[in-house]
Amino acid sequence: MDKHSLRIILIQLRDATEWSQKYFAEYFYIPRRTLQEWEHGKRGMPEYLLRLIVYKLENEGIVKDFSKKVS
Repeated sequence: MDKHSLRIILIQLRDATEWSQKYFAEYFYIPRRTLQEWEHGKRGMPEYLLRLIVYKLENEGIVKDFSKKVS
């Protein structure tokens, strides 16, 4: 999956949670600046990390059907 696709899915995922960047970053112990750079396309997010975040949010019932977007 390319960098742009990962970025779009991350933004959609965070929007689906209705969480701020600050809360999302704190929840996953990711520096807020790193999350901002991923969302703005300044840095590429590792695909495995996005898959783990999706897995955790789906298993906790916070979001649904995002694993289909990452496959």
